[in-house]
Amino acid sequence: MSSSKLDTSGVFEPVTVLAHQAQLTLSAATVRLRKNGIEFRTAKPIPTWNEMTVEMQSPEDAKKVRFTGVVVACDGNRHTGYQVSMVFTSLSRQSQERLQTLASARLA
Repeated sequence: MSSSKLDTSGVFEPVTVLAHQAQLTLSAATVRLRKNGIEFRTAKPIPTWNEMTVEMQSPEDAKKVRFTGVVVACDGNRHTGYQVSMVFTSLSRQSQERLQTLASARLA
């Protein structure tokens, strides 16, 4: 994943991350959208290789988008929180193009 600035434009609000043991609702300001995944901060660690589902809703058209992926990194500690990096898997060509467009739009 490449580095970028945090987006505060609210392209997606809220972002919901679902795992077998937890559900997180994140504000758009805490999420970094990438061309092949997502990064976010959380108070509790998430095990590497854990499969998760991310659901995002655009405030423009209220359409929800759902992606499935795996956690590839979870760095941090209980005092400062954890930075989670997740790569989306099994993206259709259309989904991949939309994600790349959204990730590019958020960086502009």
